Amino acid sequence: MTTFVHPYIPNTAPESRDAMLEAVGAASVEEFYADVPDELRLQRALDLPEPLIAEQDLARHVRGILATNRSTEERLSFLGAGTYNHYVPAVVDEVIRRSEFLTAYAGEPYEDHGRFQALFEYQSMMAELLAMDVVNVPTYDGYQATATGLAMAGRLTGRRRVLALSDVLPEKHSKVHDYIRTHLEIERVVPADGTADLDALIGRLDESVAAVWIETPSATGAVETRLAEIAAAAHAVGAIIVVGTDPIGYGVLTPPSMQGADIVTGDIQSLGLHQWFGGAHAGFIAVHDDERFVMEMPSRLFGLESTDVAGEYGFGDVAYERTSFAQREEGKEWVGTAAALWGIASGVYLSLMGPAGMAELGELLLARTRYAQQKLAAIPGVALGDTALHLREFTVTFSSVRAADVVAALRAEGIEPGVVLGERTLLVCVTEAVSAADIDRLATAVSAFVSDDTKEHGA
Repeated sequence: MTTFVHPYIPNTAPESRDAMLEAVGAASVEEFYADVPDELRLQRALDLPEPLIAEQDLARHVRGILATNRSTEERLSFLGAGTYNHYVPAVVDEVIRRSEFLTAYAGEPYEDHGRFQALFEYQSMMAELLAMDVVNVPTYDGYQATATGLAMAGRLTGRRRVLALSDVLPEKHSKVHDYIRTHLEIERVVPADGTADLDALIGRLDESVAAVWIETPSATGAVETRLAEIAAAAHAVGAIIVVGTDPIGYGVLTPPSMQGADIVTGDIQSLGLHQWFGGAHAGFIAVHDDERFVMEMPSRLFGLESTDVAGEYGFGDVAYERTSFAQREEGKEWVGTAAALWGIASGVYLSLMGPAGMAELGELLLARTRYAQQKLAAIPGVALGDTALHLREFTVTFSSVRAADVVAALRAEGIEPGVVLGERTLLVCVTEAVSAADIDRLATAVSAFVSDDTKEHGA
C-alpha cells in the first residue's frame, strides 16, 4: 500500500506518525476523534479540486471562489441577526492599520505603552457609554462575554439556575450553553409580546437562582422596558442580573446599569467594526466598582499603574493576580487572546462620535426602525411580530406567502430583505446605512410580491 507523505504538513511520514502514536499510547489517529458524534463527522474524503501545480494557479482558483461573494456594499441589505451594517468612518481603518496597533494581541508593558493607553481610553469611553465603572479589554466576542458574565454570577452566588427571559440568537444560546453547562443550567422563560414576562419570572424565582439573563435588544430587536422591575424581583432573592446587549443605542436609551443590572455584556461589532463576511467581533464585560465583581472578571483590565520610579505612572494591568496568567491552572476562567485591535477601533469610533454623535445615531436608528415597521405593516398580508419597542431589528409575518420565497424574489432584484426565522417570519434589520428611500424600495418590492402571489393563488 502506498502512503502519501505531504510535502508541507509535518509528521505525515509513517515512521513519524507511528512514533507519535506510541508516545501517547494510541493505536491509531482515529482514537483522537472518538468523542466526535458520528452525525458530525464527514465520513468521506474532502471534496477538493485536483492538485494545482503552480502557486499562480492556486491563487487564481481561490480568487474565483472569493469572487462569488457579494458584500452588503454591493446590495441593498436588511440583514442583521448579530452582525450589522453600520457605517465605519475612514479614520477608524486608518488608525488600526498603523503598525504599532495592527495585531490582536495586547502585548507586554515593556513594549506596548501606546496600545495599553489606547485600550485604556476605549475602556473609559465604553464605561461612560454604559454608565458602568469597570470595562474589560475586549475578549473573543459578545457570545463569550455573556457566557463569562453568567459564569461570574454562578461563582458569586454558588447557585446553578439561570433564568433566560428574552429571545436569544440560537447561535449565542448554543455557545453560552456550551460554556457554562458543567456548572449552570439555563431555563427559558418565554417572552410575552416580545419582551420579558414578569409574572412568569416571579413565579419561578427563588433562592436557587444564580442569575436572571436578559437580552436587550433581544434577538428580534425588542427593547426591554421593565428591567428595573425585573432587577428588583431578582435582587430580592439574591440573584444577579446579567444583561446581554448592543451598546449602539445608549446615546438615547437608558443603560441597563441604571436600571439594576449587575453585569452588562455584549459585542462591540456595531461600534466601528465592519461586517467583513461574518464580522469583526469582540466582547465586553462591564461591572460596577465593586471588588466582589471586579475580582471575578477573568479578562485583562488596563489602568493607571505605578512604576519602579517613585511618583511615575504608566498604563498596565490592574488586579493582575485574579487572572489565569497569574494563577495558571488555579484561575477561575482561562484568559486567552484578547481582541485588542477591535477595542482600539471602537475607541477611535467612540472618540469621533462623542456623546452628541451617539445620541443622534440612537435617535436615527429608532426613527428608521419605526418607519420601516410602519411601511411593511401597511402592506396587506404583512403584520408585525409584536408591539414592543424595537431598535434596529424587528420581525414581520406573512399571512399567505413563505418568508423564503420573499427572500428569493427580492434577492433577484438586488435586495436582501432579511433573515428567515420561520416559514412565514422574517427578521428585518435597519441601520443608518439604510435610507428612508431604501426602506420605501423594500416595502414596494414586498408589496408587489405579496400582491402578485395573491393574484396567482387567489385570496
